[in-house]
Amino acid sequence: MEQPSLSTPSNATILVHGGCGNVYPRPMAPERRAAYEATLLQAAQAGFEVLQAGKSSVEAVEVSIKVLEDSPLFNAAHGAVFSNDGGVELDASIMDGAAFLAGAVAGVKTIRNPISAARQVMEASAHVMLVGTGAEAFAETVGLELVSPAYFETEERRAQIRQVKEAEAQGHPFQETKLGTVGAVALDQHGKLAAGTSTGGMLNKRFGRVGDSPIIGAGTYANHICAVSGTGHGEFFMRHTVAHDIAALMEYKGLTVEQAVQEVIHGKVHQAGGQGGVIVLDVHGNPGITYSTQGMFWARISPDGAQQVHVDNLVIE
Repeated sequence: MEQPSLSTPSNATILVHGGCGNVYPRPMAPERRAAYEATLLQAAQAGFEVLQAGKSSVEAVEVSIKVLEDSPLFNAAHGAVFSNDGGVELDASIMDGAAFLAGAVAGVKTIRNPISAARQVMEASAHVMLVGTGAEAFAETVGLELVSPAYFETEERRAQIRQVKEAEAQGHPFQETKLGTVGAVALDQHGKLAAGTSTGGMLNKRFGRVGDSPIIGAGTYANHICAVSGTGHGEFFMRHTVAHDIAALMEYKGLTVEQAVQEVIHGKVHQAGGQGGVIVLDVHGNPGITYSTQGMFWARISPDGAQQVHVDNLVIE
């Protein structure tokens, strides 16, 4: 769906995603589709305004992802899915492609915006990844907002995990088909790239499972060539270092952004039996958007200010 253009004097551009998955068997309610479109565009617009103000791609990525984290529509922070133990565990990462720095948190339960914690790990610590209660303690020392775990628990998600457990009790194994991770990639006025990803992980996950979203090079990567944020079956994205592989194909083989995403997602990952998708920006602002599921949610504001939003007939839960 095309939206009215905005004016901008630079090549600043941003691309956000709200996950990918498989087509729902009945049409999505118009009001729900409108809510997804509005929130995706709100996230993209928030980041684009940061870029228009001359601020960094890192800040734009964080601002955009926070909008998605605060929405109950997506599987990140406030809308996160439940783990098997009845709680919510959150992961996030961010990478500054120009400075070649990265930060991540995993398995956190009380940080309102995990993407902000990931940025603080990158900028205010000597580390790349912090996990669990240690990450939460760090977040408190740097002044981030902590909340009760109940903040993340929505009734819709609670009903979802209840249905999964009832099905398992009747001998019907659960298979993840709805991959609602969120992410953003941005190019700022200074030609610098950044990427970030945030998720509630896999519905019904057990034993502290962590997927690709907080793993630099798997679900998130940025350098001087491109910025990548992924969503999908994390185990495959980790095994095939999806985000880094896309960047490597562009840097070492000279592939275009579109060629690289096709080769990795529809080549390596799909052939290995995995599903998922990515959003990518190259250093010239060219986008690459591809997925091997039946659809993906994304929104983009291009350098000329034109807005695009894409919502397939999916259930991103």
